[in-house]
Amino acid sequence: MQSKKAAGKPAQRVIKKYPNRRLYDTETSSYITLAEVKQLVMSKAAFVVRDAKSGDDLTRSILLQIILEEEAGGAPMFSEQALASIIRFYGQAMQGYMGPYLEKNIQAMTELQTRMAENAETLSPEMWSRFMMGSYAEQSQNAFKQLQEQMQKNAEQALAAFGIKRP
Repeated sequence: MQSKKAAGKPAQRVIKKYPNRRLYDTETSSYITLAEVKQLVMSKAAFVVRDAKSGDDLTRSILLQIILEEEAGGAPMFSEQALASIIRFYGQAMQGYMGPYLEKNIQAMTELQTRMAENAETLSPEMWSRFMMGSYAEQSQNAFKQLQEQMQKNAEQALAAFGIKRP
């Protein structure tokens, strides 16, 4: 049997969360803080957080906890209105589309940030403005278009189940 490292994939680091809320990094055999988990995220390390007793995957809740701390830290990324809007998507028909839409937009911003860093010294402030708005707006528009197409496809499939076809 081949290990993950041998197969070309990096091994996923396992962090165990104990009932006393402490996090134990099995790779370094030491307890770590939430700030250190944030550093793993920042360094794009592959990891999973598991409940030490049940083995349940707690990664999402730990990532949400990091976001909560960052939001409370004085320089929030989300306005109250944005957070309220996100909450309103839960339980709605659009909930399944919102995650992928946000994910694509965040990916577009990440790619834009990478390109900006590569071109930082060669662009004037006016060129920066045009570059940022044009590139991000285009990628955001593409993500929205894909969302619309997926919604249309799903609606057509739902209607077809009732024997209704689009003219």
